[in-house]
Parts: sequence; C-alpha cells; structure tokens
Amino acid sequence: MSKPSLITLSSLTLSLAITCAQAQQSNENDASVRFPAEYFSEYAPITVNDMLNRIPGIELILGTSSSSSGGDRGLGSSAQILIDGKRLAGKANEASSQLNRIAANEVNYIEIIRGSSSDLDVQNSGQIVNIVLKEALSRSSISTEVNATHFADGTLEPGGSLSWSGQSGKLNYLLSGTVVSAYEHTESFEHSINGDLSPNDTIAFDRYREQTNYTLNANVAYALTPRDRIAFNMLYNESDPPTTLDRVITNYNLPTPEVRYEREAIPSTSDNWEFGGDYEHGFTNGSRIKGLFIINDKHTDVLRERFFSTALGGPESKNLYLSTSSRYRERITRNSYTMNLREGQGIEFGVEAAQTIQDSALKQGVLRPGSAGDPGYGGLTPVPLPNANSTVEEVRYEPFVIHNWQLNPKLSLESSLVAEFSTISQSGDLSNERDFQYIKPKVDLRYNISNSLQLRTTLERVVTQLSFADFSRATNERDDDQDTVAGNPHLEPEISLRGEVTLDYRLPEDRGTINARYFHYEYDNKIGKVDISTPTLLQSTNGNIGSAAAYGLVLNASFRLGFIGLPQALFTSAVTVQESEFHNDPLISREHGFPPYDRGSYRFTYRHDLPQYKMSYGVTFNDRIDDGRLLWDVDNRYNLAVGSDLTFYVEKVGFAGLTYRFEANNLEDYQLCPMRRRYDGHIRNGVLKEIEWACSTTGRRYALKIRGNF
Repeated sequence: MSKPSLITLSSLTLSLAITCAQAQQSNENDASVRFPAEYFSEYAPITVNDMLNRIPGIELILGTSSSSSGGDRGLGSSAQILIDGKRLAGKANEASSQLNRIAANEVNYIEIIRGSSSDLDVQNSGQIVNIVLKEALSRSSISTEVNATHFADGTLEPGGSLSWSGQSGKLNYLLSGTVVSAYEHTESFEHSINGDLSPNDTIAFDRYREQTNYTLNANVAYALTPRDRIAFNMLYNESDPPTTLDRVITNYNLPTPEVRYEREAIPSTSDNWEFGGDYEHGFTNGSRIKGLFIINDKHTDVLRERFFSTALGGPESKNLYLSTSSRYRERITRNSYTMNLREGQGIEFGVEAAQTIQDSALKQGVLRPGSAGDPGYGGLTPVPLPNANSTVEEVRYEPFVIHNWQLNPKLSLESSLVAEFSTISQSGDLSNERDFQYIKPKVDLRYNISNSLQLRTTLERVVTQLSFADFSRATNERDDDQDTVAGNPHLEPEISLRGEVTLDYRLPEDRGTINARYFHYEYDNKIGKVDISTPTLLQSTNGNIGSAAAYGLVLNASFRLGFIGLPQALFTSAVTVQESEFHNDPLISREHGFPPYDRGSYRFTYRHDLPQYKMSYGVTFNDRIDDGRLLWDVDNRYNLAVGSDLTFYVEKVGFAGLTYRFEANNLEDYQLCPMRRRYDGHIRNGVLKEIEWACSTTGRRYALKIRGNF
C-alpha cells in the first residue's frame, strides 16, 4: 500500500468518526473517563486485560511511546498503568505485566486519566490507566489458563498460568506463576550474486529454538495505618533457550558447484530476579512522602559451536567456538516529598539514585590448520579480541522537582526539572572513567477545549542513556559473516530536544476516541557507525557522529460501529508517517535516515462482541511502509526487513463457565526478505562485491486457550 493511499485511508477513517461524533451530544462532566465494573459484566471477562480490550482507544494509551524515554535504566517519574492509584515498585515486574494476572471480579472500576496533578503517583506523559480494586474485609479469586500452541512444523507446545489475588483485612496480595513456550522454527533461504551479477552462492538453513519461560510473581501491599502503606514486589524468571541450526551452502564460483554442510549447537542459560518495595506516609495537610527501592539481577550464558562437513552425514570438523557471558545488575532508590502550595498548585521534589553494573566476557576460537588447539576454546585456536572482558559500572544521582499548576478549570501546566550527575567507569581489558552532568527540563501544557476534546503540548530535553553493550566487544547477531563487533568505551549520550503536539478527542457516550500527534525531535551527538579501520582491517563501531532529526505524524481512531447497526463492534486504526535524517554522516558522506524512525507503519483491528451468545471474535492486520529501513556500515548496506502480520481470534464462554479461545497468528505466512549489499573495500568507494537476499519465515501458529475464574 502506498503512502498517499495510507494517508487518504486514515483521513477517511478520522472523518467518518468525527461525523459520527458530531451527531451526538456529550454527557461528560470532566476530562477523565471512568468505567465501572458493571460496564464489562455482559462480556464475562476473566482478567483485567479482558476488560481493557473493550475500551475504545486502549491500544493507543498502552502503546504510546513517551517522549521522555531516555533509556531503560533507573525508574524515572512516568508510568502508564497504576493499580489503586499507585505505581508498582518494579521494572520487569511492573504494572502492565499484571494485567493478565488480576481477576476481573477483583476490579471496582477502571479510570482513564487525561490530566496531570500532584495527586497522581507519577507524571502523566500522555494518558494513564488506573485500575481500582474492590475494598472488602476479605475477598479472594483464582484465575487459571491452560493452553497449547501448534507450530507450522507440527510441534505442539503446552503452557499455562495460575494466579491467586485478593484481600484479607489490610493485606492485598497477588501471587502467580506462568509457563510460556517460546519455541521457534525459522526456515530461511538466501541467495547472492557477485558484483558482476554472476551467481555466488545459496544458503538454506533451519533454526530451532527450544525455549520455555518459567515465571513466579508476588505483589503484596499492607495498610499499616490509614495514612501508611507498605508494598513489596517480587519476580523470578528462568529460561534455557537451546538453539540448533543446520545450513546447506552451495558455492557457484567454481567450475562445478560445491555443497557444504554446517551445523551449529547453541546451548544457553538465562535467569533473572527482581525485588522491590515502597513505603508511603500521608500527612493530615495532604502532603505525603514516599520511598521506593528496586534491586535486580540478570545472568545469561550462550555458547555457539559450528561444525562443517562436505557430505551429508559425513565426518564433521569444528571451525568456530564463540562463548558469551553477561550479568546485569541494578540497585535503585527513589525518594520524594509532595505538598500542596496553594489551591490548584502542588509540588514534588526528591532524588533518584541508582547503581548499574554489567559484566561481560567473550571468547572466540577458530580452526587453524597446524595450530595447537586450546581446551578452553573448544579445542580451537584462540582469537585475540581486544576489549572482550569488561565490567561497566554507572553510579547516577538525579535530584528532581515537579510542579503542577491548574491555571484555570480548562488549562493545566506541569513542569519539571531533573539534574543528572553520573560516573561511568570501565575495568577489565581496559580502564576508563568519565563524569557526566546534565540538566533536563520538561514542560507539559494541557488545555481542555471541552470535556471531550483536549490539546496537549510537550517540550523536553532528553539525555538518552548509553547501552553498556556498546562499551565492549560483543557478538554480531545481524551478520553471519562477522562474528563479533568492536566496542567503544568513549561513547557519550545522545542529547535531544523533543517537541510534541497532541489533539485527543473522546466521542460522546463512549462511542470511541480520535487522537492525532505530531512530533519533532532534534538530536545532538547522535549515535551511529564510525570508522575505526586500520591499514590491514576494515571495521566500525557505534560512536557519536553529530546532529540528526526525526519528525512525523501519528493518527489513531477507535470507534464503535453503532451508526451502521453494530453497536458492539469496535474498529481501530493507527497510521504513522515519519521521517528521519543524519545531517552529515562522515562514514558515507551523505544524508540518510535511521531506525526506528523509518517511513512508518499502519494497523487495523476489528473486534465484535456478541454478548447474547457469550462470544467475541476479531482480526488485526499490521504492516510497515516498505521504504527507509537502512543500516549503513563501513563495508555494507543492510535493508531491514519489513513484514506484515495478520491475526485472528474467536472466544466463547462455554462448558463449566470457562472461556475457550482460539487464536491464529501470522496467517499470511509472511516472509521477511532483507537485502544486504557488500562492498570491496570502503563503502564510499562504491565497488560492489556482493548482493544478498535472505528470506525467512516462522510459519503460521495456532493456539487454544482455556481460562476461568474460581
């Protein structure tokens, strides 16, 4: 579908929704929207997620990427989901991960908060979903699910979950365990031609990943007094995803094509845990203090060994040993005091402190005839890898102040100022230490044109957190011809000025929502590929290359189809049209874009509830605009694959009051087909050496799920 067609289709969708809305009279009394539990009763929901799926525009709220997403270390002041008005003291175990674990019969009401206020537990960077649970001396619910997924190669994988939630006096609790299959079979076929357009080779491979994720969660909160609350949040996750890979390589550069067989064994282990807690005390004058902490630990080991032979089933020789190990740890605390200055004004100030440590180790062995092997490298010859063993530590302090001002009944202003003081040190194969200081202001102005129509403008200075994986040498997951990539211990954070203008309209009488957002980001110190070649070796690494910009328009519409006689049908569309550009990339001496701000994407969803039959069904289609997803390197250019996804589901409440759900995913059996151009020497010289096309698919997947509450 072309870009003009997408824009036209989106415009028609928005116009149709607005026409429908103007035929109605608004009965809303304020900018926030509340959905009581009775609103969802006819749909027989099992979990909170089942309730949220019936709210028009919920995909927009939960899927919005905040402009303040400067990185994933630490906590920050924003969140999109609250439970009983509180954020959870968790990251991997944060509120959105609880939506399928909280039983629907535990919910009092769900609130969509569109304004900003010091009374909120977080800054509102868009819209917030607040899930308010019932209050009772004693209540308890058990939610269960058993499922089975059928994959295209005939594999059948089971899974399931069990959650127990409730309240006993002053204690609220949620305990859950899940077993989820992450099995994947990827079939791929690659063919390539030489620079003179003659055949080069073909590669057919099958990759099998046998992975099952086991997760245990616990969330407990206790009201010590009417003004004191304490809560704890715990998570343990384990997955051991062993992978096997088989290749058949046919070389056409010889007088007679030559076939080579490769096999890879990739055993791996991965586990992580997290523990967090918070304490809050409210004063009689409305002020409150809050302290929050999180500690977590993630450990991953991956071993990749490659064997080859010249005959199918013939004798094998090992020619690659690649071992990677990483451990990532965080210790975070955030403390704040919130007070009312006067009527309509509130202020919060405090400090967040965090220590982040990442240990990484990389070992590579290769086959070199006549060279003695090393048992520590799988019997192969060790390859000297500079900066392969590293410990990176960041200690960061962020004092902050957040001011909320209700200027008049329609206009509110939220402003914040964060100062960042951090030290990043690296030890191991090399030593380095640097200090950083930044000031990060943000202004969020909201104007309620009416109770349904809101205009929001945001301007923010963002300092993006550095990826510790870029500091030391790491494996290359994107290019089989290059096993490892160099690290850069001298990286500096990207700095950007980000502006957004959003117009949000909720149709009267719960008929839907329309949202349009324009964004424009100006970057300084943008990270891209830099040339670190030597006279004998072409290579690159991630580095700071200068200024860049990204801008675009995001259109969303979600509305009920009552105007055509289908009041229980919900149609949702989302279209993103965007552009980005490096202003002057020294690697290739030309202007070009960068992910994820490529040309854009679009999504259409249709959901139809049939309460009289205790049944619902729906279909979703996702795709991207097929241009602009390019990655540039010192000796190649990679066109990232863009793929569509068509999914369908049908569910019904049936025998024993259980909900039976059938899901079909990747119904198009879409193939991802990226293209890579390799050059002889530096890419600037333009001497084409090879063009590769690699098409892969994971096939269709079908799942049956049976869920219930007890």
